[in-house]
Amino acid sequence: MAVTVGVLKESAPGERRVAITPGTLPVWNKTGVTLVLEAGAGGEAGFPDAEYVQKGVRIAATREEAIGAADVILQVRSLGANPETGAEDLAWFRRGQAVIGFGEPLTALEAARVLAGHGISYFAMELMPRITRAQSMDALSSMATVAGYKAVLIAADALPRMFPMLMTAAGMVSPARVLVIGAGVAGLQAIATARRLGAVVSGYDIRAAVKEQVESLGARFVVLEIEAAAAEDTGGYARAMGEEFYRKQREQMAAVLAEQNVVITTAAVPGKKAPVLITREMLGRMAPGSVVVDIAAERGGNCEITVPGDVVESGGVRVFGPVNLPSAVPYHASQMYGRNVATFLKYLVKDGALRIERGDEIVRETLVTHEGEVVHPRVRQLMGLPAVEEVPAS
Repeated sequence: MAVTVGVLKESAPGERRVAITPGTLPVWNKTGVTLVLEAGAGGEAGFPDAEYVQKGVRIAATREEAIGAADVILQVRSLGANPETGAEDLAWFRRGQAVIGFGEPLTALEAARVLAGHGISYFAMELMPRITRAQSMDALSSMATVAGYKAVLIAADALPRMFPMLMTAAGMVSPARVLVIGAGVAGLQAIATARRLGAVVSGYDIRAAVKEQVESLGARFVVLEIEAAAAEDTGGYARAMGEEFYRKQREQMAAVLAEQNVVITTAAVPGKKAPVLITREMLGRMAPGSVVVDIAAERGGNCEITVPGDVVESGGVRVFGPVNLPSAVPYHASQMYGRNVATFLKYLVKDGALRIERGDEIVRETLVTHEGEVVHPRVRQLMGLPAVEEVPAS
């Protein structure tokens, strides 16, 4: 019997993405699954129900119907990432179902307990390991690409000057100077976008190994005289550093900031509060009219005065704290996320059934709850639960 996949309309406030798009359906067809879509699920992202129906997707009139028909439920924001309304679906969940989506598993620990209690096998997309065979499933990187792009557009719109250098009859217009702090996926996309708009761009990261990537995009790599040998963990993500490191970093960064018109900060550590890289005092060295866009706002922000979801001003410098930037570009964000999820589920479905092989690295790193228990090692550790015996690879 084929696996039935239910795709829900996102209920989190402000969330406009959808977990699958009509363009990803050829991948789904190869998995042998049956798709059921909650009516209107793709509407806000630009994908009407009719486009899904043309591809053979069944439309469920109600959310309860979509959940009830599904063996696997696909969401962008599952319970942990949707504290406002996510719990409303629990009444319709049944034991043995699987849920795939973003869920803040390293911070939303109570959500993991609740899902385990309901007997749900929950896979967190943000825990996808950064290994070669999982690259096509890496939704966190996909969404970071969108966020880096959109952050530059926010800055360009807010800056009281143009980005490119222009030669005009009225004289020369000098280019804007942009600094991107953090050269992960979001930072590199921000650098590339700012360069395409014509700005003079610099990039900084505590990982000296990314210097070549920054320079390959036409940006100058900022070098600070601080030691950061252990700045990257084994999963390819930035590692949290000590407060003394960040203090020295801020001291040296202040002079660099004074030369910039725009600063885009992207430094975030999974499961931890974002490090404060820019203080109010440092903002005071920037020229009035300058703009800071803090992509790390949802993690507390890289700027001392960042307010998530708001714009604040200090000394004429405006600091933007955008949240859920990918949802601001829902069409392409949904396309990218849909491909990631489709590839992941194709990996999990074997011989017409969902196979949860806990010895597999991709499964082990993304599976948070299973058969009534929290099974993810890092989540269990954060909960203070004893370690579980590792399942050997088959």
